[in-house]
Amino acid sequence: MKKSLRLGTAVALAATASLTLASCGFGGGSGEEAGGKTTLDLLVPSYSDNTQGLWEDVIEGFEAENTDIDVKLEVQSWDNLETVIATKIQGGEAPDIYNGGPFAGFAADELLYPAEDVVSPETFSDFQESFIANAEVDGTAYALPLIASARALFVNNALLEQAGVAAPPTNWDELLDAATKVSGLGGGIAGYGMPLGSEEAQAEAAVWLWGGGGTFGDATEITVDDPANLPGADQIKKMIDAGATQADPGSTDRSPLMDIFIQGKIGMQVGLPPTVGQIEENNPELDYSIVPIPTKDGSPMTVGVMDQLMAFQNDGDKQEAITKFLDYYYTADVYVPWVQTEGFLPVTKSGAEELSSEEALAPFLEVLPDAQFYPSTNPKWSATDAAFKALFGQLQTKPAQDVLTEIQAQADAG
Repeated sequence: MKKSLRLGTAVALAATASLTLASCGFGGGSGEEAGGKTTLDLLVPSYSDNTQGLWEDVIEGFEAENTDIDVKLEVQSWDNLETVIATKIQGGEAPDIYNGGPFAGFAADELLYPAEDVVSPETFSDFQESFIANAEVDGTAYALPLIASARALFVNNALLEQAGVAAPPTNWDELLDAATKVSGLGGGIAGYGMPLGSEEAQAEAAVWLWGGGGTFGDATEITVDDPANLPGADQIKKMIDAGATQADPGSTDRSPLMDIFIQGKIGMQVGLPPTVGQIEENNPELDYSIVPIPTKDGSPMTVGVMDQLMAFQNDGDKQEAITKFLDYYYTADVYVPWVQTEGFLPVTKSGAEELSSEEALAPFLEVLPDAQFYPSTNPKWSATDAAFKALFGQLQTKPAQDVLTEIQAQADAG
């Protein structure tokens, strides 16, 4: 099953559900059962066919060490998850621990424990700092990073060698030169795969705009129409105008373009950890390497995405049990196999260290500390994301500044 993170949606839903919760009372009864045990309700989405079994294994191991705590698991599809959490909150039956995406609305209404209140200092300090920062509202983390995905540059070694390129590029000048030479091989070969189509235009935009020192904004302000984003947008146009990309990048989507890379007809393209498995399945003889994404000046940067765990303040007497469960889960020998089986990247330093010998993951793990994120806690991010998908491909034919201005206007309009 193809795995993907489903983040950054329905912030408004979260806020609405939180307000409903505040009016109807929060919490589902006592923290203890009749037998003196504490029950924790855990609501999670399904990432793959493995998800339920993985959580059941975690719970079995935890309960064996903590006989006074029962963990009740509920697994939902991503399509249903946000409706389920909203319904539970409205009924005063929010889970004690929740694996989801949007959390800003819950945090704003003071319905979540601060993250540092539900894990030990040792566990909290083990998270990658960039991921903790992405879980903060007004300087306080209200969610715990769970799993991550990052991007890196996939390079067809054979094509670069044929084109006379001695080493994978590290900056934009080298990338433009290498991609132009690879495209010059002819025969339908493209130097760089540039997917600016509607599937994931915001991701390719982030690769270039952030790689030039730009930003999409933060929790309070969207800043697409910012001078700092212009170098990246201009560099995209340089790549297109030089013939360094595939034909018609403005309408090309990432998934079918990556299929062409896997077939051996593209020199370089930004990809994700699951791309490794796709290559193994569809073209195991492909001679390729994975390197950090080239940026304007060669400084490290990657586009990061993460899902998180959060703990609702249902019953004050459950805080200790929640902390015990989360500390257990994030122990390297429990957490790393879970994350590995689901095909994602660990968000802990200990997890990254344990997987550092995995050759295919090493380039992704290397750039994790430098991950930058979409401003998904901003209420206007959903409109911004839609604007990128609808308009960013116009860079192929329109001035870069005009495109950025139009995206900003659509984002501001909500």
